[in-house]
This record gives sequence, C-alpha cells and structure tokens, in this order.
Amino acid sequence: MSLATKYIGLDVSKQKIAIAIAEEGKQDPRYWGSIPHTKEAVRKWVGQVRSTSDVTLEVCYEAGPTGYVLYRWLLEMNVSCTVIAPSLIPKRAGDRIKTDKRDALRLAQLFRAGELTAIYIPTTQDEALRDLVRAREDAKEDLNRHKQRLGKFLLRNQLSAPSAASPWTHKFEEWLDTLQFAEEGQRFAFQEYRESIRETKERIRRYEKEIESQAEMGEQAPHIQAFQALRGVAVLTAATLASEICTISRFPSASAFMSYCGLVPSERSSGESRWQGRLTKAGNAHLRRVLVESAWSYRYSPAVKRKMRERVTGLPSEIQSIAWNAQHRLHRKYRNLLRKGKHKGTLAAALARELAGFVWSIAKEVERLQQKKAV
Repeated sequence: MSLATKYIGLDVSKQKIAIAIAEEGKQDPRYWGSIPHTKEAVRKWVGQVRSTSDVTLEVCYEAGPTGYVLYRWLLEMNVSCTVIAPSLIPKRAGDRIKTDKRDALRLAQLFRAGELTAIYIPTTQDEALRDLVRAREDAKEDLNRHKQRLGKFLLRNQLSAPSAASPWTHKFEEWLDTLQFAEEGQRFAFQEYRESIRETKERIRRYEKEIESQAEMGEQAPHIQAFQALRGVAVLTAATLASEICTISRFPSASAFMSYCGLVPSERSSGESRWQGRLTKAGNAHLRRVLVESAWSYRYSPAVKRKMRERVTGLPSEIQSIAWNAQHRLHRKYRNLLRKGKHKGTLAAALARELAGFVWSIAKEVERLQQKKAV
C-alpha cells in the first residue's frame, strides 16, 4: 500500500510557525494555520496531521536565526525535514506582498515542485565549535569598536600620541597611563573606555584558550591539526575552517568548495560572448575572510620555518606534501600575477581561490585516512 505524501511549508519566526500544505498533484496548496513555536505544539500538530489519514510528511522551512532546533525536533518525531537556503528560493518578479501565510504557501508549492535547495545541517558538536569560533570573532569586532570609541574620545579632546608610539602598542598604552583630565566626567569616561578594552581582551583570551583545547581533543581536532600544515593557517584559522566546513564530503569537487566560499568570479555569457567580473561573494563569508587573510602569506618564497615545523610534526606525509605543493604553486602564481601588474585585490582573490582547493584536498585526505583507520 503506497502512502500519500503531503508537502509542508513552514514559515518560522520566534513566536509562531505558519503552516501550509500541498497535496500530491497540481492543486493549489492550502493554508493550515499557525501554531506556537514550541516542541509541544509541534508534536501536537504532527499528531493531528497524521491522525487524519495514512500519509508521509515532507516538511521544509527556511534557514534563519531560529537555527536547527526545529529540524531536530521533527527528526525525533520521525518526520522528514529539509532546511532550505533562503537566497536560492525562486522569487516572482513584481511580487510586493510578503506575509507569513504567503511565504508558507509558496514554500509548500515550490517544495512539491522540487524547486528548493537544501542546506547542510551540522551536527550538534560541529555547531558548538562554530558557535565558539564565531563568538571569538564577535569579541574581536567588539574590541575594534571599543578602540575606535576611545580614539574618537582622544580626538575630541585634541590628544595625540607621540610619533614614536604607534596605536595600541606598549608605548601607546604607557602614554595613555599619563593622561590627566580636569573634569571628573571625562576622567570617568576615559577609564571606562580603557576598562572595556581590557575586559574584551580577557574575553578573547578565554575564547582562544577553549579553541586551542578543542584543537587538541574536540571532534574536529584531526582537521584543525591538518589545516595548520598550510602556510598562513594557525590554530584559530584552522578552527574557523573546520567549524564552517564540518565535513568535506558536502563538496564533490574543489571547484564546488571554491564556489561555496564565494571565491569564483561572477559570469554573464550569451552565445559566443563571455564576461567574467568580480567575485560572487555568494557563499560563506567566514571561510572567505580567513582564506583571503591566509593567502597573503604566499607572497614569500616557500619555506618551513620553526613555527610551521612545530605544527607539521607528526602529521601524515600525504598532508605535508599537499601543504608543500601549495607553497610552491601559490607563490609562483603570486609572482606571475604581480609581473602582469594585477591589482592587489585581484592577487588576494586568486590566491585565496587556489588555497581553498588545497584546503579541500587536505580535508579529503584527512577523511580518507580516518576511514582507513576505522576499517
């Protein structure tokens, strides 16, 4: 006996979930209603839909700020769920009305038609590492903001550091210690600005200590250690790569991974004409940022210096070989592009794109060695 399939679109917000159902066939989807965004309400709704008839439920909702908890709830209830990439949902030209009801109906209709693109759902361990790494990134942004605010405070009061004291060096901090203010309000504000910087630095150090611990004993430790064989990739960058990639089996080829990082050029082609422009920047911004930062290290001639020797010690020879080939290839590419007079932004993008390919190769090798070890 074959079961009928119901295709269900959920428009998920903080407080409620709007539900639309598309039956098999070509009839228009219907709006079921909305329920509170709680596990008990979701369980009750699933029971109601299943009690009406023998059906198979196929549920989808857009990825968003509510995360993947709803996805995991539905899996516990033996309901198939797909999380959809919002940027790849087809949109009608001229559609200017957006409501929860219309969004749910549209999701159900497109899901039934197979027009939606699913995203990868990280495991709870991978998501925890990702939250940790991104929390450190947020703290770094906070630190830069606090420093800018103190800098603006000094500028308003026409206070300039000596030329020998570069901003935020030890000499600069010593100069800040000498500043005096006639007004109590200014003195208090100045001390609070400095205290916020100190507190944020301490928070960053705590984050980094925990990331280093995860690099030694966490679920992603083999990948984090292997990525550090690459030049310009230390523990924090390696942790970012590992937490955002999760598993390299998501990407069938290196070019697919480059595209996910948003490091491939945009293109408009028609007939025999072909035009390529700037980077798409349509993928994971966290990966793109660390890859571009690391790519600048390949300006220098290939070498394995003391810090890198410490990082690669004990790694499999296959991974060390990939990293050494990356140094030669990327440095050669840098010199060729520099000789052609390419802009530094173009240089960085080209090197980052190829570096992404070597990251893919190392991750594939790590997973291959893990599978071989498990057998």
